[in-house]
Amino acid sequence: MRTQIAIIGGGPSGLLLSQLLHRAGIDTVVIERRSRDYVLSRIRAGVLESGSLDMLRQAGVAERALAEGYPHDGTYLACRNEGFRIDFVKKTGKQVMIYGQTEMTRDLYAARDAMGGAVIEEAEGVTIHDADSEAPYVTWVKDGTEHRLDCDFVAGCDGFHGVSRKTIPDSVLREYERVYPFGWLGILSETPPVSEELIYAQHARGFALCSMRNANLSRYYVQVPLTDTVEQWDDATFWDELKRRIPEDAADSIVTGPSIEKSIAPLRSFVAEPMRWGRLFLVGDAAHIVPPTGAKGLNLAVSDVHYLYEGLVQHYAGDDEGIDRYSEKALARVWKAERFSWTLTRMTHLFPSLSAFDQRMQEAELDYLKTSDAARYSFAENYVGLPF
Repeated sequence: MRTQIAIIGGGPSGLLLSQLLHRAGIDTVVIERRSRDYVLSRIRAGVLESGSLDMLRQAGVAERALAEGYPHDGTYLACRNEGFRIDFVKKTGKQVMIYGQTEMTRDLYAARDAMGGAVIEEAEGVTIHDADSEAPYVTWVKDGTEHRLDCDFVAGCDGFHGVSRKTIPDSVLREYERVYPFGWLGILSETPPVSEELIYAQHARGFALCSMRNANLSRYYVQVPLTDTVEQWDDATFWDELKRRIPEDAADSIVTGPSIEKSIAPLRSFVAEPMRWGRLFLVGDAAHIVPPTGAKGLNLAVSDVHYLYEGLVQHYAGDDEGIDRYSEKALARVWKAERFSWTLTRMTHLFPSLSAFDQRMQEAELDYLKTSDAARYSFAENYVGLPF
């Protein structure tokens, strides 16, 4: 079996890359170790930058996002239970779109099916071979039979725990990581959102976030110690704690209800360099992780896809500059997004070692953001997404 681009991972980045390349006349095969039902069952955030939405348009899969998504012109931040708003459109002329990552993945699967794209599910023991040669190939086992796929290039879109990054020798790979001493306890509830836009709240008890999936499905988070378990948090305890941390007007008007999903997610910042080794390219979470605070994870994966897609199209037209500079271009944007996510996390979360002075500094930073036009512009510019 042979293809031009072997794509490891059937999540949104792998499927988006496959869809774009297919439309450009470049053959791909997507190899995913999980079933489609499993991939579509994962609950993920869904804040799309304007550039990410443009990429969906380019891939021909933006119709449902534009019809059913929720455009946001700004966001709220709060400190000491008092909030203020940053207007993205006024500052940058751009919006963000609330559209669930699961729904985006569903749209991409449908597009690949409609175009006859090859997506191999439940592939076990995926292994990348000879990535540093001119003849790479991928093997896997399905239904007890080993399969081999020869290709020109391999795109590793298989996430933080996938095989792609692990294929790069330790002597080549450099990893940078910060593990945070807390997590986010999140619940999903069939209730109307407390606000039309997201609310980020800094509080002496810890961070909180109010977000949504649609008009009748809300997603709320509170910062918790890593030692906490879901079982320690019944719904009543969660709602009580959330109300303590968010602005008083939001706490007074919030509609509560039974949770339909509840989980605790640890936070980390991580970057692997380089994002190319031979004919293997790392894409998305395979190369970098950001705290969810800045809503950059999915959007960084999409920007990686942008750079790799353009580079591969140029390669098959006879120009290798795009693939030769893929890692450099992608990492330049990655580190800027890491900076924004880290800054917002540091400014809004309660760290175990936080002194009274540190907390007042957090408050001063938020007050500066509230009162400085330049600071609000910088925040908006980063939140809606830096240019590709």
